[in-house]
Amino acid sequence: MAMKRIVMLALHAGLLAGTATAAPAQGLASLVPHRAVYDLELKDAAEKAGIKAMRGRMVYEFTGSECAGYKVNFRFVTESEVGDERRISDQRSTSFEDIRNGRFEFETQSYTDDRLDKEIQGFAEDLKDKVSVELTSPSEKRVELQPSRFPTEHMLEVLRMARTGKHFFEARVFDGSDNGDKTVFTTTVVGSPTGVTPDDPDAKSAGRLKDEKTWPVTIAYFNDEKTDGLPTYRMSFRLYDNGVSRDLTMDYGDFALSGRLVKLDFLPEETCAAQ
Repeated sequence: MAMKRIVMLALHAGLLAGTATAAPAQGLASLVPHRAVYDLELKDAAEKAGIKAMRGRMVYEFTGSECAGYKVNFRFVTESEVGDERRISDQRSTSFEDIRNGRFEFETQSYTDDRLDKEIQGFAEDLKDKVSVELTSPSEKRVELQPSRFPTEHMLEVLRMARTGKHFFEARVFDGSDNGDKTVFTTTVVGSPTGVTPDDPDAKSAGRLKDEKTWPVTIAYFNDEKTDGLPTYRMSFRLYDNGVSRDLTMDYGDFALSGRLVKLDFLPEETCAAQ
């Protein structure tokens, strides 16, 4: 499901918040617990998509630390008008990522009009030469995939590349979406950092970050089975040095959604004991 996958990758590839401090030594990103709320609306749609209107809200909560692992909870609800029908889509996900030990746990549910359509649960391990995935729901299944980064690990790489001035890079990512048994190939383009402009749609909602510079970032996503070389979708956003993102555009080809940051709360931080 294209909507499901882009929601998860968008959250992990661009919506991680950090502190408003200088970059850590050696270019390592610092991520802190937070909760971000985004209002969604239809930006444009091709006639063949048949979408008259779409609106919604996305709530994203990120907790944990490098030593304890990172946990993400999110909920993505949209109401769409297609033809004469009105449909409510509700997507929920919980994941835990232990970067140090190369483990990623995931659980997702997708609802339409309060009816559960799909539920996926499982975990993956990074074995360096491959990613081993164990699915436990809706049925037991084991698959081995190409070497890939997990979502938070990929986000950290986006930040490192932005800070070092690298404008283009590629990566394969596993996030557990769709049926939990495939990876996606990504290409990331990072522009030069720019300051706030009068027409920025949601800079004020970033609170203490509102006057900070951001990088324009675009990530294109390709399915493994692609044959025409075209991305299945693109995600664009403004990225702060600490990881906060705003001014989102999610382009599915036939239609695009915009996401505006409306509320950002920083949560209590976890500290790591001295190693």
